[in-house]
Amino acid sequence: MERNGPRAGLIGRRNECRLLDSLLAGVRSGRSEVLVLRGEAGIGKSELLKYLLDRAADCRVVQASGVQSEMELSYAGLHQLCAPLLDHLDDLPEPQQNALSVAFGMRAGAAPDRFLVGLSALSLLAGRGGDRPLVCVVDDAQWLDSVSAQTLQFVARRLGADALLLVFAVREPAPREILTDLPGLELRGLTEDESRRLLDSVAPGPMDRAVRERIVAESQGNPLALLELPRGLTEVELAGGFTEPDTRPLSRQIESGFVRRIDALSARTRHLLLIAAAEPVGDVALIRQAGERLGIDVDDAFTEAEASGLIRFGTWARFRHPLVRSAAYRTADTDDRRRAHRVLADAIDVRIDPDRRAWHLAGAVTGPDEAVAAELERSAARARARGGIAAAAAFLDRSVELTPDPARRSRRALAAARAKFQAGAFEAARELLDAAELGRLDEADAAQALLLRGQIMSASKSASAGLPLLLEAARRLQPYDAGLARQTYRDAMYAALTAGRLARGGVRDVAEAILAGPRHQTAPTPEDQLLTSLSRVITDGYVQGAPALLRAVEAFRTEEIAAESGLGWLPLVCRMAHNTWDFETWTVLSARLVELARESGALAVLSSALLLRLSNRVFAGDLHGARLLVTEAQAIGEATGSRFFAHYGALVVEPFRGREAATREAIDAVAQDRLLRGEGKVLTATQWAMAVLCNGSGRYEEALAAAVRGCANPQELGLSLQSRVELVEAAVQLGRAREAVGAARTVEEMALAAGTPWALGVAAAVRALMSEDAAAEGLHREAVDLLETTQARMDAARARLRYGEWLRAQDRRADARAQLSQAHETLSAAGAEAFAERARRELEAAGARVDGRIVSIVTAPVELTAQEAEIARLAHSGLTNGEIAARLLLSRHTIDWHLRKVFAKMGISSRKQISLERLNGRLPS
Repeated sequence: MERNGPRAGLIGRRNECRLLDSLLAGVRSGRSEVLVLRGEAGIGKSELLKYLLDRAADCRVVQASGVQSEMELSYAGLHQLCAPLLDHLDDLPEPQQNALSVAFGMRAGAAPDRFLVGLSALSLLAGRGGDRPLVCVVDDAQWLDSVSAQTLQFVARRLGADALLLVFAVREPAPREILTDLPGLELRGLTEDESRRLLDSVAPGPMDRAVRERIVAESQGNPLALLELPRGLTEVELAGGFTEPDTRPLSRQIESGFVRRIDALSARTRHLLLIAAAEPVGDVALIRQAGERLGIDVDDAFTEAEASGLIRFGTWARFRHPLVRSAAYRTADTDDRRRAHRVLADAIDVRIDPDRRAWHLAGAVTGPDEAVAAELERSAARARARGGIAAAAAFLDRSVELTPDPARRSRRALAAARAKFQAGAFEAARELLDAAELGRLDEADAAQALLLRGQIMSASKSASAGLPLLLEAARRLQPYDAGLARQTYRDAMYAALTAGRLARGGVRDVAEAILAGPRHQTAPTPEDQLLTSLSRVITDGYVQGAPALLRAVEAFRTEEIAAESGLGWLPLVCRMAHNTWDFETWTVLSARLVELARESGALAVLSSALLLRLSNRVFAGDLHGARLLVTEAQAIGEATGSRFFAHYGALVVEPFRGREAATREAIDAVAQDRLLRGEGKVLTATQWAMAVLCNGSGRYEEALAAAVRGCANPQELGLSLQSRVELVEAAVQLGRAREAVGAARTVEEMALAAGTPWALGVAAAVRALMSEDAAAEGLHREAVDLLETTQARMDAARARLRYGEWLRAQDRRADARAQLSQAHETLSAAGAEAFAERARRELEAAGARVDGRIVSIVTAPVELTAQEAEIARLAHSGLTNGEIAARLLLSRHTIDWHLRKVFAKMGISSRKQISLERLNGRLPS
């Protein structure tokens, strides 16, 4: 493209250049900006990146380029981008240092969670040394390895006030969807006038008007085509246009132009270009060594190649355009390509880069080769150790192709299928699994293949779809791997409880299979006891099975559990602690699970752990703490692209706050979730939420209808049981207690079986509601007394509210005021606004004057954004800025910036001065 000065005058790109200038101005003022340039090959993406780099002379710049042959080398692109900043690695918290060091192969260690790597990369890029803004440029991002692309997308989503500009260039059409939800700019072709100006500026000689118009038309405004197409025309063709029109796609025409220029070079230089095209990093020293192994006069070949304008050799070899690389590789015959890969493999030191060497060896073989297949398998193991699941899958996939022995090929296909599944490539995993099952799998491997098929079905369709396969896999695994069989039964049970009444091969089938398994030869483990006792609850009934289940749950509280085991088992244990009314164990283990997930960086587990913890906080009457956990779940959802757990968290919290619009929004989001749409547990949870919302606001007819639907399947336990409590309250308020007899009986029977203070307190409250005689008062008092010995403060406050309502109905107004005022104060402090308002109405009806001395709901005088408010709450809770950054998956710079704004808006100078009352919109009168 024509330029005046340092790329200041790119023809036809004035608006695009202005946009890049504005982004640079933004980062110079302390903001962070992200842009994805998209367009076909040759449309000018790379030229705009060069323009940006010219204008960013006062900034620190780091660059990376995607390379097609590196698409499955884990973290290759991210490592390339971060390499210049690794001297600041020691500035990161130790878990983040370790994550990046292992991911980049700088040290050995357990495979880091990919989201922990993302948070670490965010911290490194946002916290780079010096005061200058940082500009990160990634060209040919469509060729980034998948885990680098996912990590950089994570980073881009979480940028805030970091003085960082992140710009990607993506060639369209891309081989896969990439960076799709980031701000983008689609580059269009030049206008005809702009095309003529550019063409005239580079024409090698006089050009016939008709030829010029034909080139302008055929180029379709593509700048690279305008620059390259005339190079392929003879003087005669330029002068008169006597040639047949080319009907091939434009990118192929441009590539053909490059092919002609390559063909004009000497054989030695063509071979050198082929080696450079096959070497993805552009390591000039390696290219030189490989060329010398082919007997090439490398210095002369370098000189001729650079003179052609097709490639530039400096510290790294850089082709003029990616189409030059593809032209150099595609036009070579198969034997020449194999020789190029062979000499590259021979030139690589196996001690320094064994994986790239293995990849080149695979490109050099002519057929099945066990030695190379085994080397690829070892590379897969190393990639997995770095957390590069996609890379491991690619190595294993290629290993399968090169394995001559059918039985070994089937086992490697199974391993490759498992890696593809873990990388989220479900269709590729199914294809490899089909190939594995067609071969010679023994019984143990066949059982693992069935397990994998069930996991794929559960992840790609629904919990209920994969349940029958998981159950059969667990049964077949039992003789070969009892530990894996136990874990599979656990996962099948969890899936069945989630699928609820809609499951094929449901909860009872899973329970019966567990009980039908072989008896333990040694003392049963806590895990065995949990599965067996839960199965007894399902097959024999809650009353018979609950005491043993309660003991199994308590064992997890009192015994030490390793991190990996805890991450696998504690989600089910916490769920069972709720089901057995063991509030204290639920509290302790849900906190432990969240801590384990945070420490290990296992964000996939952390999402469900947060949900279990925030549910506990809601029943504990700590809605403010629960909302902080919802915020954390939202941060994870924004980073991962899956917001289900954040929506489910809101589903639990918002009904108690009395927020109807927010509750209905959460219900709709959860009910329409692709993977859980129609599952029984979701139907139960959404109806329970509606029942709580309507009971709080006094809409008892709606509450009763929702509660009836919410407790339709008692085997789901949990919220199905809680729905019975809501049903009793709504029915009694409507004067239709008869409709609640069955629900009340079930609650009482289950509570007596559990025998915990929480269970007995709720049962007493239900019996009090159902009583019409003098016994009611004693039961109300019993409920309040029992519940106040527990941490279940929400239930205790609601029990006191119902007691106060009963006293007012008995015309004992002074006694009613005493109970209602305490209920009102507790519910207001908890943030349960609808129930607090219900208590306020009852207080006024009992003759009390409720004014601002207790609490007034007013418009918050502090106008904070939602993110500022949540950061302020976390700061008030005692977390450091670094801890808040890790919790919300933001950079520390962004947290600093938000807190400065909070301090300014609140007129304070210290986090100790942050007022929760002002944050929550409540001020003492």
